[in-house]
Amino acid sequence: MKPPVGSYVIDTRTGRLGIVMGHEGPYVQLRPYGGGREWDAEPSVVRHATQAERISVATAYANARSRGEVP
Repeated sequence: MKPPVGSYVIDTRTGRLGIVMGHEGPYVQLRPYGGGREWDAEPSVVRHATQAERISVATAYANARSRGEVP
C-alpha cells in the first residue's frame, strides 16, 4: 500500500500515527501530528488511521499544548 500524501496512517511497528509527507524509494515518509522529525516506514507496515485514532492523537496534542509541553 502506498498511501497518498497528506493521509493519516499508523506505523504498525511503533504504533505511532503519522502524516504521509512523501515517498522516497521503497519507503513512505511520515511526520508526527503537530510536526517533528520525519521517519521512514515500509509500505507493508502502515495502515490507514481510523477516525478514533486521529481524534485521540489530536486531543493528546491539544492537551499537551495547553500545558505548555509543545511550542
